[in-house]
Amino acid sequence: MSCKVFHIFLTDDDLEDRQFFEQAINELDIDLVFKSFDNGVELMENLHSDAKLPDFIFLDLNMPLMNGEECLNDIREESKFSEIPVIIYSTFIDEDKIKKLRKNGASIILKKPNSFLQLKTAIESCINNLVPTLPL
Repeated sequence: MSCKVFHIFLTDDDLEDRQFFEQAINELDIDLVFKSFDNGVELMENLHSDAKLPDFIFLDLNMPLMNGEECLNDIREESKFSEIPVIIYSTFIDEDKIKKLRKNGASIILKKPNSFLQLKTAIESCINNLVPTLPL
């Protein structure tokens, strides 16, 4: 992979899922800066701040305050966020929801895996599939 440092955001209201994700992503062979948020409001506040924008956003759907679908819609309405890949990362997503999320700009739909190894593999696959679309 490139020598770029990737900024990766995860927004998920489940603390254990955030910790599990962070452990998995830290074992990947990439340079990264990881930030996690426990709700969509915090994510959107960070995106609208002067902080560096992420290279990837992993976004849970079922969250309080502002759910993942609302975040996705708000992200895609802002031109300065239009190039950021958004990976929907959720426990359950039905076919109709998948179609709607793709139509609204989701880059990848990732069902939360059951094992640590599956999670690592899935995250790495998402990043590898999206890296050619990023300006390095």
